Amino acid sequence: KALLEAHIERERVYLTNAVKHFKFSRAAGSKRRIHKTPSRTEVVACRPWLLAELDAVEPEVVVLLGATAAKSLLGDDFRVTQHRGEMLHLPAELAPHDPATFATVHPSSLLRGPKEDRDNAFAALVDDLRVAGEQLG
Repeated sequence: KALLEAHIERERVYLTNAVKHFKFSRAAGSKRRIHKTPSRTEVVACRPWLLAELDAVEPEVVVLLGATAAKSLLGDDFRVTQHRGEMLHLPAELAPHDPATFATVHPSSLLRGPKEDRDNAFAALVDDLRVAGEQLG
């Protein structure tokens, strides 16, 4: 829905996960599974696959959805909140073709936030995607 509202055709998008496995936990007495944030070790262990995908796909634009994706390529000190929506550059050794790179929130974070803020949070995500989409040739 966010891609559609940002006027980005889904067929032009390659989606992948920075970490290739998922861990879940359950709150006591709940049937709901909660995704657990991967450890730095898990992020680093999966990085070769992510870099191989970047090398194979050679994207024009990379959008890092959430802190895990952003930190996987931009380092553990990177903060999405400080650089959200601004054009970034990946280190040359990771992506020699220098795609336009943007970081924004992960769409699932909209579901975890307060219901009264969801419309504004969704609109902000769409704005971020629209900025990234403007870089597509």
